[in-house]
Amino acid sequence: MLIPAEVLGYEKLLRMCWLKSLRRFLSVATLVFNAPVMLHGQVTPTVPDWALPGSATHEQVPPPADFHRASRVLPTPIGIFDGQADVGGALVPGSASYDPATKQYAVTSAGYNIWYQRDEFRFLWKKMSGDVSLTADASFPNPKGYDDRKVVLIIRQSLDDDSKEAMLGEHGSGMIHLAQRSERGTQMTDMQFRFGGILDGVMAKHIGIQKHGDEIAIFASLKGEPLHQFGPPITVHFEAPFYVGIGFCSHLPITTDTAVFSNVVLKNAAGKAE
Repeated sequence: MLIPAEVLGYEKLLRMCWLKSLRRFLSVATLVFNAPVMLHGQVTPTVPDWALPGSATHEQVPPPADFHRASRVLPTPIGIFDGQADVGGALVPGSASYDPATKQYAVTSAGYNIWYQRDEFRFLWKKMSGDVSLTADASFPNPKGYDDRKVVLIIRQSLDDDSKEAMLGEHGSGMIHLAQRSERGTQMTDMQFRFGGILDGVMAKHIGIQKHGDEIAIFASLKGEPLHQFGPPITVHFEAPFYVGIGFCSHLPITTDTAVFSNVVLKNAAGKAE
């Protein structure tokens, strides 16, 4: 049976219209599903898969080797520090406040981690040179925060996200360790003298980090005993001036949490961890 040419032409026209509509639908769907989500009238940032926290169904992995995000720097003094910064420009900006009456610092931050070859955290810093001793008490007001959130006492060469650094990290679980990024852009490492299981749920009463020449050591008082050195020192060379201070990371890319630092003592000398 022969089909008139005009009928074939009409069917072809319908098919072309259908395909055009399908392409338009797919284009709109792509925009919708890839666009940031509106939540309570605000845009929720899109989180890269590598930045999602580890879970039973997901493993956090290092960022792409060439991934960077500029730090947001506020060079306004706060307490004993020269300024503060969102190192690595976390997707949700952090904040910090200082109470002169209690001499406490409240540091709020999101941020996927302080690890791998780049960091995201709120950092209260002071530019220094020579030997340094920094001690503090730290606490987490929210008892239900992510276990791997961490407060840090840290020495950094710069405010860039991939800076050379040495840090004392105290996690929400109570684990304490000394870690380093020995050169800019390299992977963080630690000496594996981590204090985990036995400290689960037990937060150190007092913590400290000390730079003596190129040697960096950490100190702790777990239950109120005198502050004492934890493990051997590491060797990291910093060019003067460098940045020393306190920081916090929620370990959740777009969810903020808060840490409180008190009894913060920063001295331009070694052997003064108090």
